[in-house]
Amino acid sequence: MTGLEHFDAVVIGSGFGGAVSGYRLAEAGLSVVVLERGKAYPPGSFPRNPADLGRNFWDPSAGLHGMFNIWSFRGLEAVVSSGLGGGSLIYANVLLRKDEHWFVHHDPFDGGYETWPISRADLDPHYDNVETMLNAQRFPFESDGYGIAKTKAMRDAADGLGLEWQLPPLAVTFHNKDRPPVPGEPLADREFPNLHGLPRQTCRLCGECDIGCNYGAKNTLDHNYLSAAKHEGATIRTRCEVRVIRPGENGGYVVQYVEHDPMNEGRHTETKQLPLVTVTCDRLVLGAGTFGSTYLLLRNRSAFPSISRALGTRFCGNGDLLGLMVETKTGRPGHERPRRLNGAEGPVITSAIRIPDGSDPDGQGRGFYIEDAGFPEFAGWLVEMTQAGSRASRVLRFAVKRLLAKLTNDPRSDWGAAISEALGGAELSVSSLPLLGMGRDVPDGNMRLNDGRLDVDWTTESSQPFFDRVEQTMRDITEYLGGSFQPNLLSYLDRVISVHPLGGAPMADNPADGVVDAYGEMFGYPELYVVDGSAMPGPVGANPALTIAAFADRAMDHAIEHASAGRA
Repeated sequence: MTGLEHFDAVVIGSGFGGAVSGYRLAEAGLSVVVLERGKAYPPGSFPRNPADLGRNFWDPSAGLHGMFNIWSFRGLEAVVSSGLGGGSLIYANVLLRKDEHWFVHHDPFDGGYETWPISRADLDPHYDNVETMLNAQRFPFESDGYGIAKTKAMRDAADGLGLEWQLPPLAVTFHNKDRPPVPGEPLADREFPNLHGLPRQTCRLCGECDIGCNYGAKNTLDHNYLSAAKHEGATIRTRCEVRVIRPGENGGYVVQYVEHDPMNEGRHTETKQLPLVTVTCDRLVLGAGTFGSTYLLLRNRSAFPSISRALGTRFCGNGDLLGLMVETKTGRPGHERPRRLNGAEGPVITSAIRIPDGSDPDGQGRGFYIEDAGFPEFAGWLVEMTQAGSRASRVLRFAVKRLLAKLTNDPRSDWGAAISEALGGAELSVSSLPLLGMGRDVPDGNMRLNDGRLDVDWTTESSQPFFDRVEQTMRDITEYLGGSFQPNLLSYLDRVISVHPLGGAPMADNPADGVVDAYGEMFGYPELYVVDGSAMPGPVGANPALTIAAFADRAMDHAIEHASAGRA
């Protein structure tokens, strides 16, 4: 193995675990390479036209090098990201801390229990660090120009139902330091150069957070941690997909990856035939996400004979549930009119309603959050296209009026009102809004390989009481706002859509219960760390991004301390 490129640390993945780790290790003076399978997305590069959006998926064998990686398993569909910045490219920016009482110990469920070997107190200083780096700001609700209708509706419903409502911290820049919020204002430079070298703007309230922010207002990890890591000397390599990890013969670790040539984007490629590039390192950090890191460990399990039998366990979807408020109304009975929610205005999520947990002093069952979910403007057009019948009748009435006007020599020349009537008021799209639920579902899923492919054995069955409570609360909110509730159509098939898969390499106090310890270091394999969602031993409950990043920050304190001791 002599002559191979060697680093103090190899970090696999550039999401909330990998980006934080890459920066912290480089800042400590270690030589670091960050390997990201996807490509970089500078501001302005996220696709918007139908042709490019249709190819914005990840499957290099099919020539797709895009951002969205879609998985389908027995009980759920899952959406994760591929690209420099990982899940931060497509998440909805929420930076909520895991509730103090939700760090449960020996919380039983059929066939096991959920135990967190860390506490809120352990993570709080690291939460602080991440919030500062991500420039967390709350949506400036009711500031001039920010009185967003959907935010007000969620607050009104929470007040009316006696529920706890808040404006959570968001990884979005609404205002420059010491200045009032202004949409589209140029962003001030940070203390380190941005790796893209392009200008950014404050939030333009366009609702496009989940398909990539083309204005740079969203504080994705490429704009902060990864830019800072590069500034500190880290090497960042995109389109590098890791295939092999194993312990080195004389200590450390060996990593082998393939490179996805940009010239192959758009054409089928025999990716199994791509040559392997080999690097070695003293310490290895897995931050490839719940599916990516667990799959790597399962695929290379024979190289780690002492790995815990808990590998693949404690999977859950963080209680993700999608619902839809349709045709909400306002006004007294008999005089209702559409309630304008304007879901395409603002960032995707602006507010959150929290339902307490049985571990809380005043709760019962398993707790959860419900958040408003905005959408891009073009989604409103798609919704209105479903009303083709009513629109056709309006257009027909307009055509009849024009024909009669010609036949009767009607002198009218101003037809603006008639055209507006033909187009309609778009009541369905402006009065409807998705709702996002997430919380403490049961982490009883298992991940394994099936004919070399990742498979997940998880269903909604054991979590059904939890999902029923989430859906009922969504119905209560919808009813209060005068609308009709539409559940996720997949729920009729006992399936959910998760954007927050967790587990697979869970942390624990001992190797019988987990794969890694409370610092993310793998039992039996010193200086091999797992720092992403796969290390979570159960649901975070709140949006997990901040907790994963804080966990990685804490893990790197431990790794840097070990590295310093080794140098002494």
